[in-house]
Order: sequence, then structure tokens, then C-alpha cells
Amino acid sequence: MAKIAPADPSLLIKGVGESVRRPLPDSFHVKGGDSTYSYSRNSYYQRLAANVVKEIINGAITMKLDVEKLSSRWNTICIADLGCAVGPNTFNAMQDVLDFIEQKYKLQCPKSKTLEFLVFFNDQASNDFNTLFTSLPQERPYFAAGVPGSFQRRLFPESSIHFVHCSYALHWLSRVPGELLDKNSHAWNKGRIHYTNAPNQVVHAYASQFAKDMEDFLNARAKELVIGGMMIIIMPGIPNGMPYSQLAASLMYDLMGSSFMDMANEGLISEDQVDAFNLPIYTPSPEEMAALVEKNGDFSIESLDLTNPASLVEGPVDINAWVIHVRAAMEGMFTKHFSSDTIDEMFDRLTKKLSEFSQQVESGYKERTQLLVVLIRK
Repeated sequence: MAKIAPADPSLLIKGVGESVRRPLPDSFHVKGGDSTYSYSRNSYYQRLAANVVKEIINGAITMKLDVEKLSSRWNTICIADLGCAVGPNTFNAMQDVLDFIEQKYKLQCPKSKTLEFLVFFNDQASNDFNTLFTSLPQERPYFAAGVPGSFQRRLFPESSIHFVHCSYALHWLSRVPGELLDKNSHAWNKGRIHYTNAPNQVVHAYASQFAKDMEDFLNARAKELVIGGMMIIIMPGIPNGMPYSQLAASLMYDLMGSSFMDMANEGLISEDQVDAFNLPIYTPSPEEMAALVEKNGDFSIESLDLTNPASLVEGPVDINAWVIHVRAAMEGMFTKHFSSDTIDEMFDRLTKKLSEFSQQVESGYKERTQLLVVLIRK
């Protein structure tokens, strides 16, 4: 296991348009429960990655969020964590956000009454909310509520939310672009399960779907956030102009596809099964994200930067642990298309293949590939 740089445990944090045109399938959720491959047991890397930007978020709240103005109208500050999964990362993230807002409030309003907080935990209806709320901290300085549903649509009343947090959720597309499955389309993604090393038509199909999803997401949040409210987005990103194949995650997706194709060539599964499956994951560049926010027009961009998500990891990447973390996040998708034995075999092969490409994994893993976006509602 890679060594983790010394850090205060208290610093570790996580990882609509009026109508919905593209509902998120129920299979797009992390593995619930508390089993070996559950997300609750295997989300430590996501926590470390989000922790990298903790102090940037603190600075953004301190410098850009006018808590005095917000509290002059509302004594209860409403916060939403979109794509919360099953914990524990979401609880750490929300506690940190509350602490930062309270610190700013005490600076601006030292003699005012204490604020109250209401935190909404949102994810797909198929998310394991039982595990989420069973592990909810008993001693917490906020009221809590669960809000099931796709964040591509409206989730809350108009002008009712003061702060939105969305960590490692927006890179999931609401659906697989239909062109990828159309044998008559130039974007037919035959023999692959992602756009890594795919023709430009495939990449464009993914990028277009992400743009549509972001349009819905930003339109929804613009309705729900109060004027002056803040939104924090943390997600995988890619430097402007970098080939997708240089990302460590893209290498993993490519090797997943080759593992499935090897199994198809060996007669363990059919090639049609592989051709019918595509990962609904897209990694935008800062340039792409900035253009989408500016097109929406309802938010000012206070910060939009790439960071290194692995800066707290020392030593070589633990391939086995990384694959288990990925499996915890993705297994729900695979089970809709492949048998459990096939999934086990694919992940076994993937681990071996990644070990053969360990140098490339190391190189890509240490790049600035985490996108942090700080927005204020105009």
C-alpha cells in the first residue's frame, strides 16, 4: 500500500433544467453495504483527492461567500451535497464546509446569534441510503435530510439553497451516447468501452453528452441557489491539449476494454456484449468547463484550476488497492451487462495488465488531473 503523507485526520474530506430529458439509469451508483468491494470501505483515495483542495475551498468561502448577507435573510443555511454516495466522505466534507462557513460568520457577525444548518444528502434513488444514514454521525451540528433523484433536474425549491457541493460525481454522464451503439454511425465504438484511443467521432459524442448534462445541471442549480450562493465542483479533469491516453484513469479504461476483448476472443463472452457496453464517464478540460459555465451565464467563475489529486500519496501506486476502489465505484454498471464471474475475471486481468504498465500509471497518476471549480450565483 502506498504511504500517505502525514496529515491531521481532521483534514481528510470526501469524495436541472426544469425537466429531465436523460434520466440517470439505476445502475449508475456505487456499491452499497459494507462488503469487501463496497464503496464505504473503498473510498479512501477519493477522500485524499478531495482533501487536496480543502484549503482552497476554505479560502474561497472566506474571500467570496458573503455569509453576513445570507444570514440577514435566513437564520438557517441550507447546504446540498450532490452525488453523496454512502459515506463516510460526504460527512467529512459537509463538516468541513460548515466549519468554514461558521468561521466566516464569526468574522463578519461576531455578536450575532448562532446559525443553524440543514444539509441535504442527494444521490440516485437506487443509492444505498440505508447505509448512508446508518453511518450518519450521531453528534453533528446540523439537521440532515436525504433527497433521492438525478441532479440533472431540479431537486429543491427556487432560491432555497445557499451552498452546493459536488465531488467526483459530474464526470458520470446521464446516459451513454446513442451513436456509440449504432453500427451505422461513424461514432460506433466497436471493440472499445471508452473514448480513450477512439476516433474523433467517439470523443465528440462523449463531449456533446457532457455538454448537454452540464447545461441541465447548471440550469437547475441556477434556479435553486440564492443570489450570492456558492457552488463547489470537484471532479477529474485533463490539462488543455493533453491526449486522453496520458491520463492514468484513461489507461485503466483502455485496459478494461482490452481485457473484455481478450475474453471475447477466448470465447468466454461474446464480442457483441463488449460492443454493447460503454463507460458513461467523461473528463473535461478547464477550457471546456469554463466555456460551459460562461454559456449558461448565471454564475461567475471565482476559481477554475487543476490540482494534483495524488499529492498526499507517497511511494508507488498500489495497483491492487486502486482497482478495488474503482470496482467499488463502478461495479453497478458492469452487473447490468456481465455475469459476476465475468466481472471477477475482468478485474483480475485488469490488475495484471496495469502492473505491466506501472511506469505509465505512475506518470499519469501524478499529473494535475483534478478540476476544482468555484462558482457564485449572480
